[in-house]
Amino acid sequence: MNLFITSKILVVAPLIFVADAFVSTTRNQLSPKSFVSAISPSAAQFLDRSFTPPDITGESGITENACEDAAMRMNRVKVPVPEYVCSDGEVGISFIHWEAEKKSNTLPIILVHGFDSSCLEYRRLGPKLAALGIDTYAVDILGWGFSQLKSVNTFSAQAKVDALAGFWKVVGDDKPVCVAGASLGGAAAIEYAAAFPDVVKACVLIDAQGFVDGVGPMAQLPKFLAEAGVQVLKSVPLRSMANEMSYFNKEMYATEDAVKVGRLHCLQDGWNDALISFMLSGGFSPSSKVATIESPSLVLWGRQDKILEIEFAEKFINTLPSAELRWIEECGHVPHLEQSEMTANEIAQFLSSDKCTGSVLVEGADAPAYSNLLLASSLGAVGVAAAVLAGSV
Repeated sequence: MNLFITSKILVVAPLIFVADAFVSTTRNQLSPKSFVSAISPSAAQFLDRSFTPPDITGESGITENACEDAAMRMNRVKVPVPEYVCSDGEVGISFIHWEAEKKSNTLPIILVHGFDSSCLEYRRLGPKLAALGIDTYAVDILGWGFSQLKSVNTFSAQAKVDALAGFWKVVGDDKPVCVAGASLGGAAAIEYAAAFPDVVKACVLIDAQGFVDGVGPMAQLPKFLAEAGVQVLKSVPLRSMANEMSYFNKEMYATEDAVKVGRLHCLQDGWNDALISFMLSGGFSPSSKVATIESPSLVLWGRQDKILEIEFAEKFINTLPSAELRWIEECGHVPHLEQSEMTANEIAQFLSSDKCTGSVLVEGADAPAYSNLLLASSLGAVGVAAAVLAGSV
């Protein structure tokens, strides 16, 4: 790989991952009942009742109903982490749950977003997977999205993986699961799958970063320069540029709304320090772990991806012990946004195959903890939804 390509990946690509942009969609009308989140008694004790979903329709000026619908479903739970991450031994992780709309013999799926993005990134894909019978959880990586930012000791790559593991321990009781990661989220998914092979029984990698370790020269920057650089990362001009580069059909998908949603989480107190902590920690190191993932894997790649070279797609197939590749046509770096229906169908077909269904537990008592309704939590979720609809949060 020549110096130009390497520099583009290490410096430009991370900026693009921020913008894993959000596209305008058909407005899906949901009844108030749809916003009720189901928390089991075992998981309810971890619910962060102080959490308020992001304001989509108020001051942010976002008009995309798909984003509003996803935000109304958002919750946050306190998950266990090592004390090096947080002295309290737990952190708040936000997520969106789309419950499977029909019974199927498939693994539930965790969707992991890209660099400095949020679980709102999956607002198009999540509902489509649920409609196909897949219990779907889009989770915020610690330090990004709407996760806890205060009183956290470090937002390093390892801390992010530990928090992801804690999330599924609380919400899914560590039952077998498929983990999917897009862009830099692919690196997080790889590290999680490699560390917890008894839990992760299938992987989906969407235009994933798997063979580039770290964050390049940014890890060696003095802190004052890192602080200045982080301010640029949330600027509208930079995010607009990244937005343009992410798509094949720029006219349709690189919208003003996409930029607004992509930087919404950056406006929270503590975002700057969390991102600096990650940058200075050195970032993820997935390249040596790819070959260790023995679970069945699906690699999805936008045919017109201009961020990561298509050679990386082939490299995954040559490195993963059990993998298949599906090209997503007329698509750039974000298939889950630009071609969400095709992406959902490919994932559903993969998870319904014999190689994946052998890992699924019998439905009922062994279902993930989050799937059973708890009235008290439901009432709280309805209240949050009403507040969001009123634009008062």
